[in-house]
Amino acid sequence: MAASLEVADIFRRYGADWRAAHAGHVSGDQGRVMAAIEACRTAALGGHVEGCGQCGHVRAAYNSCRNRHCPKCQGLARAQWLEDRQAELLPVPYFHVVFTVPAPVAEIAFQNKAAVYAILFRAAAETLRTLAADPRHLGAEVGCVAVLHTWGQTLQHHPHIHCIVPGGGPSPDGSRWVACRPGFFLPVRVLSRLFRRLFLEQLDAAFAAGTLRFFSELAGLADPDTFTRHLAPVRRTEWVVYAKPPFGGTEQVLAYLGRYTHRVALTNSRLLDLEDGRVLFRWKDYRHHDKAKVMSLEAGEFIRRFLLHVLPAGFHRIRHFGFLANGHRAGKLALCRQLLAAPLPEPAEPAGDYRERYRRLTGHSLDICPCCGGPMMSLGVLARPARPSSPLWPDTS
Repeated sequence: MAASLEVADIFRRYGADWRAAHAGHVSGDQGRVMAAIEACRTAALGGHVEGCGQCGHVRAAYNSCRNRHCPKCQGLARAQWLEDRQAELLPVPYFHVVFTVPAPVAEIAFQNKAAVYAILFRAAAETLRTLAADPRHLGAEVGCVAVLHTWGQTLQHHPHIHCIVPGGGPSPDGSRWVACRPGFFLPVRVLSRLFRRLFLEQLDAAFAAGTLRFFSELAGLADPDTFTRHLAPVRRTEWVVYAKPPFGGTEQVLAYLGRYTHRVALTNSRLLDLEDGRVLFRWKDYRHHDKAKVMSLEAGEFIRRFLLHVLPAGFHRIRHFGFLANGHRAGKLALCRQLLAAPLPEPAEPAGDYRERYRRLTGHSLDICPCCGGPMMSLGVLARPARPSSPLWPDTS
């Protein structure tokens, strides 16, 4: 069994053949993600040399690709994001609400990622805000952090939105804090039906505006009547929306956010082996009481499934709505703290250099020798090799 198998190993070994076999069908975004993951923390990206002042141990530290789809590059980004969010938490219960679209809609989403994923965000946020503002349910302005995931445990395309929502909000006139009932946020069935209506209204509008494109097996949906028939069944079915019980405290909220915000389709820790051209990885079967299972996929199929989840360049997969929206977050949070008689958050520590920031965020130090515990010092820069004149994928950002 492989000791430390990584997605990068699979890409390096089988990626070139897979790209050649699918020439003309690999998007630029997918190609850049593959190139970034293959080069991550190798000499291809340059770095520096460090040495211990006591025992003489020398190591090369190569730069990371910092691509948001890379399994090795999310730790520090996640820690920094969580530190920034910690100052925004309020002393109230927080709920986890998940919005999922049915398979016929997911098919359309896959061929129109930017447009339909944006609709998914807007419909989920509008659903929460509309029902929360209704005096029959809560009668308050709520906020939420929404995170897009596009995968299931077996790497198939399964778009859904995770929302972390404080259990309450300011009254319409801003004079008091309105708390939800203990252990209950909003009725799930009402959430589901409003979400379905809002989503389909926006999807219909996008179709009418000519925003959606269809090809391959969905090419026929470009016809209005065919598009209508395709969506007819999902207009009558119940869409999956669920809300979990509130978290036990702010530390649990942060821990939960950390598991969702910077997650990639499959982490290296789930990989088990690469044998005879097949990738073995762990997965949970949620339909059978979260039973742990092992899946075996041909390497090319594994690569295809992993790349299903590459997002369009510049697309934001973490968004804030309601009183947590970026434009007025500071002022709204100040009002919430005033209404809750909550203390102001501790001021953030100075950013410091990379090593200090890494130590503060992760609890580990890059300055300590792994052999003797002595001080590690920089010995020089490892220059990044010159790029070929015509690189296959010219950008790894």
